[in-house]
Amino acid sequence: MIELKNVKKVYDNGITAVHNMNVRIEQGEFVYVVGPSGAGKSTFMRMIYREVLPTEGTIQVADFDIVNLKRKDIPHLRRQVGVVFQDFKLLQTLTVFENVAYAMEVLEKSPKQIEVRVKEVLKLVGLEQKAKMLPNELSGGEQQRVAIARAIANMPRVLIADEPTGNLDPETSKGIMNIIEQINQQGTTIIMATHNADIVNERKHRVLVIEDGRIARDEEQGGYNFED
Repeated sequence: MIELKNVKKVYDNGITAVHNMNVRIEQGEFVYVVGPSGAGKSTFMRMIYREVLPTEGTIQVADFDIVNLKRKDIPHLRRQVGVVFQDFKLLQTLTVFENVAYAMEVLEKSPKQIEVRVKEVLKLVGLEQKAKMLPNELSGGEQQRVAIARAIANMPRVLIADEPTGNLDPETSKGIMNIIEQINQQGTTIIMATHNADIVNERKHRVLVIEDGRIARDEEQGGYNFED
């Protein structure tokens, strides 16, 4: 469960990115976050995994009070919230296996646990045969699949995906969406920011439209309709 109550975010430069936002997302939901560029979508998601703090209001993510969370407890939150970025953010000197394993090593999982889980998630994303390859030996779609595998290695309750298909061709995007929807079917909450109208309109899920830092529309099985 994720809940924002009366949340406002003002950056140091005086720009208000989020105005009095109230939204609740239940465990296991799939939510698209759409809206014009600069509308506050990234700020909304970054607050959920505590990359930035709200200026006002409260945010609850599972059992974590984001505003009052102590620094030493942030790693515990990050175990529950996986993040996938548009630009992958893979470690270029590590193999596919090592990139995924790294997410578990920082949590001091045992070598046996790491081996079993990494093989499991690489199979899920269809890359078990490329475990020993480096990121620069992979296509963009394959790199994004590695990023997804890394994000779910620790079995988070929430997966935040920021434009996961933004740099990919339509066929590759379809494969990425199949994986994300499969992860959702296993019980993981998905929060996905996207500018891809075709995906939103064809693969129906809840849609949050953010405009000018506010929730302009919140619709079950919604469509990609707003003034860009």
